[in-house]
Amino acid sequence: MAETTQTAKPAEWWAAFPAPKAKCPEISADEVMKLFDDMDINPVPRPFLLVDVRRNDWEGGTIHTSLNLPAQSFYQNRKPLLDLCDRASIKQVIFYCGSSAGRGTRCANWMQDYIDDIAKFGRRTEVKVLILKGGIKNWVKQYEGALVEGYEEKYWEQFK
Repeated sequence: MAETTQTAKPAEWWAAFPAPKAKCPEISADEVMKLFDDMDINPVPRPFLLVDVRRNDWEGGTIHTSLNLPAQSFYQNRKPLLDLCDRASIKQVIFYCGSSAGRGTRCANWMQDYIDDIAKFGRRTEVKVLILKGGIKNWVKQYEGALVEGYEEKYWEQFK
């Protein structure tokens, strides 16, 4: 009798890390656009950082000034990111992916978990962690190519 072998489905990439406990709030595209507008008016250092956690689907452009930290390698980079934000007086870190329904949310919550964990040992930060509602897909839908570096209109047509 022939033996049948089942191939196990590989675990999702995030299964190697703890499940996030935090539930970070969302920020709308309009609110982020206002942050950009305020940045043009006020000559102070930029108080926010956008973090794009896309990896293989990092196509079609990225929102102006975003830092790309792919979700698959983000967990181990939480401390250096927080250290950099504190040193640069960043007050808001805004995470996003394609739709901010998976990776963006997960990474934001991991970041908040880290902030909560270090607070138990007395380390305080003014950094507030947020999730861009609807991700870059919503941004492009609302603003087309505005403030998207490397904007590729043809790429975004598939999401209309």
